[in-house]
Amino acid sequence: MSGTWLSSAPVTHVLVALFGMGSWISVNSLWVELPVVVNVLPEGWNLPAYISVLIAFGNIGPIAVTITHYCPGRLNERLVIHCIQVLAVVASGFLAVFWSHTVTIAEKERSLVFLLFTFVLSFVCCTSNVTFLPFMFSYPPQYIRTFFIGQGFSALFPCIVALGQGVGKLECKTVNSTVQPEYLKENFPAQNFFWFLCVMLSISALSFQALMRRQTESQENAPPQEPDTIAAKKNGEETHPLHNGGTPVSEDQVQVEEQPQTFWTQRNIYLLSLLAVSNALTNGVLPSVQSFSCLPYGTMTFHLSVVLGNVANPLACFVAMFFVLRSSTGLGVLSLAGGVFAAYLLALAALSPCPPLMGNPAGGALVVISGIIFTGLFSYLKVVIGTLLHEAGHAALLWCGISIQAGSLIGALTMFPLVNVYDVFKQAQACVDNCSKQE
Repeated sequence: MSGTWLSSAPVTHVLVALFGMGSWISVNSLWVELPVVVNVLPEGWNLPAYISVLIAFGNIGPIAVTITHYCPGRLNERLVIHCIQVLAVVASGFLAVFWSHTVTIAEKERSLVFLLFTFVLSFVCCTSNVTFLPFMFSYPPQYIRTFFIGQGFSALFPCIVALGQGVGKLECKTVNSTVQPEYLKENFPAQNFFWFLCVMLSISALSFQALMRRQTESQENAPPQEPDTIAAKKNGEETHPLHNGGTPVSEDQVQVEEQPQTFWTQRNIYLLSLLAVSNALTNGVLPSVQSFSCLPYGTMTFHLSVVLGNVANPLACFVAMFFVLRSSTGLGVLSLAGGVFAAYLLALAALSPCPPLMGNPAGGALVVISGIIFTGLFSYLKVVIGTLLHEAGHAALLWCGISIQAGSLIGALTMFPLVNVYDVFKQAQACVDNCSKQE
């Protein structure tokens, strides 16, 4: 009876979403908690630069996995997933206990422990893109959409908890005839937030264990099937996205199905290019300047933009459960539309601290709406492309993960010198009339 309950389609969708949630929740949580930890750690506001570099070094994982895929004795994806999930849970647990500990290096205090576990968690997140996605090939196409919904939760859940924590709240107080910002104390410490991260990663790891158990039971109980029967079954499930068709195929069946005639077609290269560009914008470019584009309109505008944008992500993925846009032209138009809103947000960041309509409710509303539409369009695009590449075979999902990671890395590395070295974007000072000051 328990096996039947575990094998039901709704339960499988929930397990896949929770499994996908664990892919990037670590890095997302580190960025969300940044306003708290910078007030404690000796690096201060130089800490984001360190984190960006450590995330870049985390790409050692995807490079190693990609090379191993083309070596004799194929990589055991399930074993790698188990290992990085255990590594993430252990690292987040140690981070919760020791995150504020410092050591003296070259006569200066350094948060070596925090940086070490940040690298470990970055390594895990980067590697998940080239292991979690290929693993999803053993499931029918509709489940990869559920997986991307889970990835949306990896940004949404930490954001909600951080809002409950009261991250970044401030009051403008007059001291000696001077208005100064005073940051309010959080409702609970960073240690509790990192324990929340550890719990979420544990839930994701347990969900993967349940998926493995379900897969083993399905293969033991299912009668042998011919490849033609399997293909017909998959086609029938794709026609009915929410049909009870979550039985994964075996490794041997994956090996048979994953031999496409030619993967590097113009269409697949086009899809991978769209995926890389969209992730460069959503994971690298716009997050780097979101504070510059939103904060001039007020902290409430910034929080609404972050929260509602993270809500738009899983909602867009949910829409893709029922409607998949297969037209290459349509996907291109969708990308251009998202690019228009991205350009608007970038322009606002470039005009900071005095963007247009500042002090006008319409200005803040436009920022929030643009962020929602931008995130929603590119989230939908990512899910659709992932679904289409799923149909191209197991190797296609590996390249799907590589494109996501490469695009995110290029976007982040492009923006890092512009934001942190050349100071192209100017930050507004809290509790100060920045525009009058400029004049």
